[in-house]
Amino acid sequence: MNLSSNAPPLQPRRVVVTGAGIVTALGAGWAKNEEGFRAGRTAFRRVTLFDVSRQRVKMAAEADLPERMPATLLSPRQSARLDRASSLLLLASVEAWRQAGWEPSEEIPVVLGTTSGGMPLGEDYFRQAVRTPRLHRRQATRAFQYQAHSQGRIVLDALGLGGPATLISNACASGACAIGQAWEMVRGGGAEQVFAGGYDVLSQLVFAGFDALQALSPTRCRPFDKNRDGLAVGEGAAMLALETLNSARRRGAEILGEITGYAMTIDRHHLTQPHPEGNAALAAMSQACAAAGITPAEIDYVNAHGTGTPLNDGAEAAAINQWAGARAATLPVSSTKASVGHLLGGAGAVETVVCLMALRGQWLPPELALETPDPACRFPLVTRARDARLATALSNSFGFGGINATLIMRRWE
Repeated sequence: MNLSSNAPPLQPRRVVVTGAGIVTALGAGWAKNEEGFRAGRTAFRRVTLFDVSRQRVKMAAEADLPERMPATLLSPRQSARLDRASSLLLLASVEAWRQAGWEPSEEIPVVLGTTSGGMPLGEDYFRQAVRTPRLHRRQATRAFQYQAHSQGRIVLDALGLGGPATLISNACASGACAIGQAWEMVRGGGAEQVFAGGYDVLSQLVFAGFDALQALSPTRCRPFDKNRDGLAVGEGAAMLALETLNSARRRGAEILGEITGYAMTIDRHHLTQPHPEGNAALAAMSQACAAAGITPAEIDYVNAHGTGTPLNDGAEAAAINQWAGARAATLPVSSTKASVGHLLGGAGAVETVVCLMALRGQWLPPELALETPDPACRFPLVTRARDARLATALSNSFGFGGINATLIMRRWE
């Protein structure tokens, strides 16, 4: 066998999206969310899932679950035991799966990103163990389903998949990293099709933790506002069906968009504080562009991580300014967290779907509640939804621990 270097190199495979499912506090499904974002609606209300009477902040973006879940391959017993995290993930999964038109398979990998998994079940376990330590009813189920791999197993069983399943917990970049890893698998020839996304639910432990750190906004979440005072949390899920372009064409599938670039970098500056100049964010955006074979001048919209915290937004603004250069003056940027909150492990996946919506519909997602733009932003912030010609979009997701992830999508024509 001749293994000489004269053989042509293998070309990376093009990766397209043929199914997308999304659930946020704006509603369940692509149509409700697109309508909500385009109408400029916010979805914050007083938390009802747990007691917030002793918290400094009492608002979040809660999602509404339907009275009846969609039909799947789950047994009646499994369906009856669905926790909130599994339900949100399942809603997004079924929508993406049906849209893609995939069939049950033992060979389709699943990659999921989350931060807290079934945290509310862990809280229920603790409360019962403290109040009635001799009562063990449902405790075994809570202990098992609390673990994130249980939600992954629900997806496999519901859709008739054999895996393998991979779980990624990279803080608030988890969903983006899950999609990025799936993209690398398909692009590099490791799989023809991969099902990927992210999810997270509101939990008292996480909510109270952010509130104790005074990271939650006591007013309104205002990313990139000069007077921003914190983030707002939400919950939701998004799933994508990724496959090779050849596979999609062979099946005659509708293509929602193409993922062309991805990069992940590490910021070692501080566990929870980004480097003031956004060095790792700059590297992630630059490397993602290199993977996509484009320059910042060819990006038409940036969905920023934009949490609304003073340190994050300042560092991200510095990174975008340096990365975009002269293009920054005309580059539309917005953070949709002002509408649905910070979805933690689900944020990157949901914002990827928002970018696909914008590319398909040719409109710019707005950033609500902005009053006085931070002078550090040399780029225009989108404050109302408007029509625009978009060919490419970039989405940033950053997390505690210094994880920085960037995805680039292209409109499919």
